Amino acid sequence: MSHDCTRRLQTATRKKLRKFNSLRGREVQPGEFWDVVVVTAVDGSQRKAYELQISEKVDRKELPVGVHYKVFSDPPGPKIGNGGSTLYALQQLNDIYGKSLGRLRVILIHAGGFSQRLPSASALGKIFMAVPLGDPIFQMLELKLAMYVDFPSQMKPGVLVTCADDIELYSIAEEESVKFDKPGFTALAHPSPLSVGTTHGVFVLDPREKSSYSELENASCLHFLHKPSIDKMRGSGAVCKQQSGLFTDSEFVYTDSTYYVDFDTAKSLLNVLTELGPLSCEIDAYGDFLQALGSKATVEYTNNTANVTKEESSLVEIRQKIFHLLKGTPLNVILLNNSKFYHIGTTSEYLFHLTEHTALRDELGLLSSAFSVPVNENPEASSGCCIMYSVLNPSCSVGAASVVEYSRLGAGVSVGKGSIISSCWVSPGLSVPDEAFMHSLCVTHHGQASFVTVFFGINDNLKYTVGTPAYMEELKFFGFTLEKCLSIWGMEKEVLRFSGDASNCNLWNACLFPVCSDQQSSFLTSLNMLQAIQSASTSPLPKDTKLMSMQECLQSKNLEEMLELRKGLYNDIMKGRLSS
Repeated sequence: MSHDCTRRLQTATRKKLRKFNSLRGREVQPGEFWDVVVVTAVDGSQRKAYELQISEKVDRKELPVGVHYKVFSDPPGPKIGNGGSTLYALQQLNDIYGKSLGRLRVILIHAGGFSQRLPSASALGKIFMAVPLGDPIFQMLELKLAMYVDFPSQMKPGVLVTCADDIELYSIAEEESVKFDKPGFTALAHPSPLSVGTTHGVFVLDPREKSSYSELENASCLHFLHKPSIDKMRGSGAVCKQQSGLFTDSEFVYTDSTYYVDFDTAKSLLNVLTELGPLSCEIDAYGDFLQALGSKATVEYTNNTANVTKEESSLVEIRQKIFHLLKGTPLNVILLNNSKFYHIGTTSEYLFHLTEHTALRDELGLLSSAFSVPVNENPEASSGCCIMYSVLNPSCSVGAASVVEYSRLGAGVSVGKGSIISSCWVSPGLSVPDEAFMHSLCVTHHGQASFVTVFFGINDNLKYTVGTPAYMEELKFFGFTLEKCLSIWGMEKEVLRFSGDASNCNLWNACLFPVCSDQQSSFLTSLNMLQAIQSASTSPLPKDTKLMSMQECLQSKNLEEMLELRKGLYNDIMKGRLSS
């Protein structure tokens, strides 16, 4: 991307942030903002957590006022994917608003799921992850709303569908606007290297429409490819050749991010749910809806289950029903030729984007210290770390490429490089090693509020699964076998319990983490276990120690107490800022 394109992208992004800031805490006028903001949740417990947080944000004037904020949870039973969540959300909107839904502009943010690749967001949600900018400090919810702040006024009644853990930045000419005013689906498209196309959706555009390669173009899509191979992209005519200084790659494809559905098409999606009945498998809001669209769409994709995490017998039949119900629906594409797409869904992406990625830092104006005490006199100075919503003693040190959020750090605490400290209370003098993830959760245990601090290596794969505890040596924890770690903690491998399904043994459901009576002792106990592994020095746990898995922590999380702890931090930070 040329220097001029980068400058325009930064200018456009800052302008959107200023516009959204002007709406925070203010009663919005009709047509000025979304009529309804919907956030999806995976279950009733997550819905309650989201509703509590949104209510607090509205009270603290962090969001526009006069908007209907709704949280819809998936029905109990099998996982239904973000496509299933979309259908159920539309049904609930229809139940609430009836005929008046045809006059509303709705944004639907998919935020359900347990965030296994970024566990600091598991308990309270990815959509409520802190972002180091804004005053009051932004969370992902505000950032999503800010980046789309220009859309509602240029949109006919309908629904914009997006995800909680990505950011799209774009610039367009002053006289242009992104308009969602056509029937059918209208998707945003971003020029991307072919390698990126293999993990995203890719649009095959009508070759008869000649591109001008201006910042914004409207195009027709013949058909949509879901996570295609490079050969498939080439064979389908999806590969474009660079003819403009906007692009750095000589060849590129247009990849997906967010899409709009007009009201009439939303009604046809409701018919899909009526036709399908109760869902018994995961449906993808991108792969399973968009592949049915466009004049060249064929039914072939319905049998391709290569990109499905869990194949259910009913999936192919459901896909075929969706295809026949949506076939012939137009797929319009808005080409955002000066745009960027960022995904923040894993620990490594989170660390990179918040601490090392200078482009995103410049585009959004990210700070190295945001809403924290002590107040950083030069918050945009690149110290190489990121501190958010935390209270630190001035004598603390935080290593490069590390993030500290929602935490308290006592005198002389040091945090190594490339680590994440989230929702922790770290006692004076403690040292956290490099590349460690530590996150404290409040749980209800035997009717009492207790604390568990989970800890993993930044690069540990929490989802990697073996079929039985007999194969636990395949599970790697901070680079060591789980069996080796257990021996250091004085535990027999036969004693280790895995919560949930006995045929799914992984770090997510391994009961490794001690339950403690308070936040500080919880952190210290877990840190001692971590340091014992790294020094290979035996450090047996007391025999009556109760151990929980990350999975169990979420099942018994104490929401009210976790939010009270954040309120306490908020109050202390506000006092600290006033006195500085």
